[in-house]
Amino acid sequence: MNYLLDNWIWIVTALVSGGLLLRPVLGAASGAGSIAVTEAVRLMNREKAVVIDVSEPDEYASAHINNARNIPLAKLETSKDVPTNKTVPLLLVCASGRRATSAAGVLRKRGHEHVHVIAGGLAGWRDASLPIVRSGSTAA
Repeated sequence: MNYLLDNWIWIVTALVSGGLLLRPVLGAASGAGSIAVTEAVRLMNREKAVVIDVSEPDEYASAHINNARNIPLAKLETSKDVPTNKTVPLLLVCASGRRATSAAGVLRKRGHEHVHVIAGGLAGWRDASLPIVRSGSTAA
């Protein structure tokens, strides 16, 4: 018992660091969380992932990822534009990622198996220097 009391700081440090190491694994197991932009690009290129932008139409018109489908969050639950194949990877994006996180829950309830939120949203995409479509242009 003295050992625990004398070394409590090291024990707490070990538990916290272990918890932080397990956090990504536990988050992936629950189907929650976002993926890095690089992983999103990999899914788009290798697994033909479908990008769904849940921003409002005016936001989508001003800037979006090339070939992204615009399905506003409010219309997502009843939209016919969502792929019917529920095994196709879906990548969700909005300006910051908040609406996309809500949209992920909606799509999981609809039975989609591979739903991912792009980390940082469109801002994260832009920060990674990846092309975006702006109104009146093809890529920026």
